[in-house]
Amino acid sequence: MSKVRVLIVLVILISSGGILLSNVCAKSPPDHVNIGAILAFNSTIGKVAKNAIEAAVDDVNSDPTILSGTNLNISMQDTKLSIGFLGIIDSLLLMEKDTAAIIGPQYSVMAHVISHIANEMQVPLLSFAASDPTLTSLQFPYFVRTTQSDLYQMSAVADIVDHFQWRDVIAIFIDDDHGRNGVAALGDKLAEKRGKISYKAALNPDNNNNVINNKEEINSALVKVALMESRVIVLHIYPSFGLEVLHIAQTLGMMGSGYVWIVTDWLTTALDSDPSLLASSSIMNDMQGVITLRMFTPDSRIKSNFESRWPKLAHQTSNNNEKGSLGLNIFGLYAYDTVWTLAYALDEFFSNGGTLTFSNDSILNTLRGDTLHLDTMGVFLNGSMLLQKILEVNRTGLTGRMVFSQDGNLMNPSYEIINVIGNGVRRIGFWSNSFGLHSGEQVPNHENSSEGLYGVIWPGQTTQTPRGWVFASNGRHLRIGVPLRVSYHEFVSRIEGSDMFGGYCIDVFTAALDLLPYPVPYKFIPFGDGKTNPLNSMLLQKVTTGNFDAVVGDITITTNRTKIVDFTQPYIESGLVVVAPIRKMKSNAWAFLRPFTPMMWLVTGMFFLAVGAVVWILERRLNDDFRGTPRRQFVTIIWFSFSTLFFAHRERTVSTLGRLVLIIWLFVVLILNSSYIASLTSILTVEQLSSPIKGIESLATSNERIGYLRGSFAENYLTDELNIHRSRLVPLNDPSEYEKALKDGAANGGVAAIIDERAYMELFLATRCEFGIVGQEFTKMGWGFAFPRDSPLAIDMSTAILKLSENGDLQRIHDKWLTRSACSSEGAKQGIDRLETKSFWGLFLLIGIACFIALLCHLIRMAYRFKRHYSSNNTNSNLEVEGSSSCFSRIKSFFLFVNEREEDDEKIKRRRKDNRVVAHEVDVSPLHNSNVSIHVENGA
Repeated sequence: MSKVRVLIVLVILISSGGILLSNVCAKSPPDHVNIGAILAFNSTIGKVAKNAIEAAVDDVNSDPTILSGTNLNISMQDTKLSIGFLGIIDSLLLMEKDTAAIIGPQYSVMAHVISHIANEMQVPLLSFAASDPTLTSLQFPYFVRTTQSDLYQMSAVADIVDHFQWRDVIAIFIDDDHGRNGVAALGDKLAEKRGKISYKAALNPDNNNNVINNKEEINSALVKVALMESRVIVLHIYPSFGLEVLHIAQTLGMMGSGYVWIVTDWLTTALDSDPSLLASSSIMNDMQGVITLRMFTPDSRIKSNFESRWPKLAHQTSNNNEKGSLGLNIFGLYAYDTVWTLAYALDEFFSNGGTLTFSNDSILNTLRGDTLHLDTMGVFLNGSMLLQKILEVNRTGLTGRMVFSQDGNLMNPSYEIINVIGNGVRRIGFWSNSFGLHSGEQVPNHENSSEGLYGVIWPGQTTQTPRGWVFASNGRHLRIGVPLRVSYHEFVSRIEGSDMFGGYCIDVFTAALDLLPYPVPYKFIPFGDGKTNPLNSMLLQKVTTGNFDAVVGDITITTNRTKIVDFTQPYIESGLVVVAPIRKMKSNAWAFLRPFTPMMWLVTGMFFLAVGAVVWILERRLNDDFRGTPRRQFVTIIWFSFSTLFFAHRERTVSTLGRLVLIIWLFVVLILNSSYIASLTSILTVEQLSSPIKGIESLATSNERIGYLRGSFAENYLTDELNIHRSRLVPLNDPSEYEKALKDGAANGGVAAIIDERAYMELFLATRCEFGIVGQEFTKMGWGFAFPRDSPLAIDMSTAILKLSENGDLQRIHDKWLTRSACSSEGAKQGIDRLETKSFWGLFLLIGIACFIALLCHLIRMAYRFKRHYSSNNTNSNLEVEGSSSCFSRIKSFFLFVNEREEDDEKIKRRRKDNRVVAHEVDVSPLHNSNVSIHVENGA
């Protein structure tokens, strides 16, 4: 039994050892890893990338610190400039060889197709040149972009456009996935900055190898572009197309002054790949003033070493005709870094137990016997693990830091902004996703960088920033919609027997056009039936639908209208006013009372009496003018109070407090007198008008009928903003209906008032003095010319209107058409401008405080003097023997004391001296003490 147990244990140990041994063998790194590369060997990018990839594979295989002896076995497939079928075939051929990863393809169109195969086979696809933003979507999880996405490049282009304050651009692009999706990203980025692509010129990618068709198509597309208004052109194309587009544009005169060409990074790729282009004066002449971009790669030691090696690597190219002439472009650097990124990912993959295990797809087994041997294609079972290791790579390569986001894009993208000048290029700034546009000598996050760009030399050898648009030279005139009014022809009217228009609005528009630095061909087109005034809202809708290029007329700028069109600077202010019948106020015998309101008269009279009483209190003990019988003192108070109105009082003031109060009161009287005289003069010399309607407030709260101009925005304003029921509103067509409705009145089927814009009403009142504007203008609006949204012409016209205002031409045009007569210029008042108490409460408060303080000081002084007087009398008269007096007797004594005339200080001193002498004599003659005491008391 024990032997059996030992045998079982031995069997278990042997089997376990075999399992462990097999696992160790399975996890050991393989001798080589098959990787593939799909390139177009004869393309500008493919030539450089092929040499860079081969150099990177050699460097990885010769580096003992990576992959632990495992070599990369690269298999390259040449798509021969085909971006479709051959790329699919090449990818399938690579899949037959148990390929762990594929580098490429360089074309975005091919990447879209091969990504489906990569998804099925679970093979990571690392592209160093496919920049289509849509490739890094959830649809293609195995696609990893090892270069910058066009999403960021188009963000940089949009920032350049916004920096120079352009709004419309024209996009010329190849009509494939690369071109369409790049331009779509540009449109989205421009929309974020209120810009747009006004025209898209698509070129056929199938004409890439057909030189004749290619030139004809480019020429036709550029002729159409030249007829557009925008002069900002974004060229997003392949290098093989791009130089030809610029050459044909030069022959068509589209590289001259006024044009802006923003070229994506294909141009710097072409110039870097073929340095001989910079030496060709004819080629460089085709791109003078162009702005282009280049992916930014920081300077480093490993980059410098590789650049020094490049001439030798380029010399080894298979094309003997181009030995030594192949330059290193940015995609070559990214291709080199892609190989190293894959190598680091494979190293981590093997270190974490990853194996190169492939399994045949059961679906592909049905294709057994096919010449492509599709049945031999295997699914990479650990492909998702390798993909994750690729996305986790964090290393520094030739292009800088290689760090991926979860969507497979490189992080921290940045671009150089390049200006083509003379026989070379000049860097004018940087763009980064974090800092936007920056100028400086380093990458945009450098502390010495600043926002913006250095100066640009534009096409036509000018440093002046182009306006970015012109009027199209296709012979089409600007279509100007003009309302065909049946009233107020002073603003807009058609000249009889012609298609021409005249009026205030027309003259302002033509005068503004004359100030523009460029000619503007235009044609006025009437809008309306000529029987009723057209609706301005419908006229503006014609602009949004493209029927009109602009609208000129009496168009009020409102909030809702600014949402659909762009208005110029207002050229006239015209808010809503209330017009109603008015009557003249007749003068009468009591007109002199009208300057002050009854309350004002009452308060003023009370203060006259109060000030007189205060001065009487302060003066009566010192001043004989304020003493006497009660009747005389009352008359003195009345006389003194009202005589201050004319500064004719004969009573003098001797007390300091009295003089202080009088000075302040005379100042108050001066203000009251001046205001009264001014108001009375206005009442007696200016005609006063009155109306039962005092303004919009009283009209809105009443139930009276209100007239308005048919088609005007006033109807919606009255109902929406003032909550006036529509049943009270009466639409009217012209001034004659205004006049009839106002004369009939609301009781006879007319209206109590009319609400319309001030500009109309001033003309209406010029010859109708029985009506007038009542109340204040209750809206602040203006008239402007309407243009489509984001129209650059609206900005230039606004500038021209401001110039008209500054040089006085706008006022002269106004006086020519809208001169007002006397009755309309005077206007009507809401009521007589009577002076109210609230206008003078500060003065009354001032004199009131002065009187209170003066009385308080006087009372304190009297109390102090009375106390001294009372104490002195008690001592001298020996009244303390008799005890204290009652409170009533003391108050009575105080009023008697106050009523006495106050003597000056010298008399008081002499009197006190005499009292002391008398008291001394009494003490010396005790025999006559009683008689003396009686004498003293009687004397007191």
